[in-house]
Formats: sequence, C-alpha cells, structure tokens
Amino acid sequence: MTSKYDTVLFDLDGTLTDSAEGIMNCAVYAFEKMGLALHERDWYRVFIGPPLKVTFSQDCGLSEEDTVKAIAYFRERYFTIGKFENSVYSGIEDMLTSLKNAGLRLAVATSKLEITAKEILEHFGLDKYFDYIGGALPDGSRDFKEQVIEYVMDMLNADKHKTVMIGDRIHDAEGARKVGIGCIGALYGYGSRKELEKAGAIFIADTPQDITKLLLN
Repeated sequence: MTSKYDTVLFDLDGTLTDSAEGIMNCAVYAFEKMGLALHERDWYRVFIGPPLKVTFSQDCGLSEEDTVKAIAYFRERYFTIGKFENSVYSGIEDMLTSLKNAGLRLAVATSKLEITAKEILEHFGLDKYFDYIGGALPDGSRDFKEQVIEYVMDMLNADKHKTVMIGDRIHDAEGARKVGIGCIGALYGYGSRKELEKAGAIFIADTPQDITKLLLN
C-alpha cells in the first residue's frame, strides 16, 4: 500500500487517548482551589483540547493573574494523578502499526506539555511508534497548535505537501491550516463533524480504522 503523505502528525487527547476523565477532574480541582462556582460535569469538556491559558482566560473569564494560579492548581493534580486517568482508544495500536509498516513517519503534535505527553505515551507503550513527540513548553512560548505543528515539522524537516495532521478539535484543523497542511478530523474524539468541517478538515474519520484507509491506498 502507498500514500501521498510521508509524515503524519497526531494530536494526543481525543485522538490517541481518551483523556476526558483526568482533564475534567483536574479542572474541577482547580475550580475548587480557586473558590470558583462549580458547573455541571459536562461543562468541563471545554478544557479538552485547547491550551489551559486559553480556556481559563476566555471560557472562564479569569484575569491573567488568576489564570496563572488556576493553571498551577490544575497541573498540581494532573502531574501526579490526572495524566493517567486515561485510556487508549480501541484500534489505535493497529492503526499505528499499519502506518508504520507502510513506511510513514509518525509524530505527535499536542498542546499538552511535551514532557507530560512523552510520559503518557511511554506509560501506554505508544512512544515506540513515533519518530518525534512535540508539545507545549512550561513557559508558554509554544502554546498554540500552529506553533507546535510548525516546531514538529521543523524537527522532522517535513515537506508541507507530504504532511497531514490528525486531530479531533477545531484547534487541530485551524492549526494545520495556518501552517499550510491538511487535517483529517477524528470524529471518535471530542469534536463534532460540524466543528471539524467548519474548521477546514479535509476528511472526517469515524474510527481509527478509517484513518488507515484514508492514508493508505
């Protein structure tokens, strides 16, 4: 089997792993520590995908100072407990194996802190599939998705015309578009078809198996 791509970038949360439980638990923890009014459980799904700085400031309306405090509380729980309240989606390892065996270079481009992404992928035994794992930095200098994508592509010396992003949220598709590559929307994650199509996803995959079929022909 062949592919028109030689490099495939993957988001982590909602694309490789189902991390909702840990992220939402840590968001609730941060709210409690900050003394903020609590929401219904499902509301905290807004934290899945975007950089924490964006969610705490824009969705929660916190000041810059309080955003810094809330992020610190979130990470206080996430680094010790939350990052492993997580599971690998069914079919992911088969997909990664097929793509790797076909000779594609695989990498991760996530808005999660890079060191944490590496720990999670190693914990689940997925790190062996990837040529590079890139993410955000603690100082906030590489927070936005397009920055992470561009960084990972630079590290791999990837050709824009032969690189594609796989992600489940608007930030993945928009980030890919800003960098000049296509994005396949992972509908089994946390985003909707409408969200992904509006953001410019070139294809929509209902399952990891669909991603394999789209990339290998």
